[in-house]
Amino acid sequence: MAEIKIAADTRTEFGKGAARRIRRDDKVPAVLYGQGNDPLHVTLPGHSLMLALKNSNALLTIKLGSDTHLAIPKQVQRDPLKGFIEHADLLIVKKGEKVTVDVGVHLEGDAAPDTLVVLENSSVSLEAEATHIPEWVEVSIEGLEVGSQVLASDLVLPDGSSLAVEDDLLIVNITHAPTAEEVEAELEDAEAEAGIERDESDESAAAEAADPEAADPSAGDSEEE
Repeated sequence: MAEIKIAADTRTEFGKGAARRIRRDDKVPAVLYGQGNDPLHVTLPGHSLMLALKNSNALLTIKLGSDTHLAIPKQVQRDPLKGFIEHADLLIVKKGEKVTVDVGVHLEGDAAPDTLVVLENSSVSLEAEATHIPEWVEVSIEGLEVGSQVLASDLVLPDGSSLAVEDDLLIVNITHAPTAEEVEAELEDAEAEAGIERDESDESAAAEAADPEAADPSAGDSEEE
């Protein structure tokens, strides 16, 4: 993983008002901590940080005055509506140091026909070198049949990485794809539990969606010349 260089400034103002002023300048308040040192309160350029954190396990080289720190994101707070970064906690690391991180799972290939692929865990915790954190773990589901399962122990991990979860953690589950009739039955059960009563037009529309010819017997007939 390539190191991403970001220049930081020491933060001397604190509180909500100061944080708002920092964000108005397109900067982000952040804290660097770790290695037994006192936390460093800094501001980071908002656009550069946003681009860097497109990878949640990005390795950052933070330039602060005459000092340089390697760091990885540990907690990032975003605005729930607009999505911009409000605050970032960064963990200082050293080359060769092992860290525990959550890495995304990427599915490759297609399962057998008439199957439903259920991604039970979209990420998995790994222990990896801070400077060699994998961007994701690939899982091939090509041709998998109903009943197949992929456990954490089945994952092919990059060199230098090891599982930080139980071997039997379920990652992918291949089940039978439900038919239209099964989906309709489940919907009716859910509506009944919620106390929702369908009127006649709803039932007719549902029946037609499930089987157009049954709802209108003449639909399947062709006109004779």
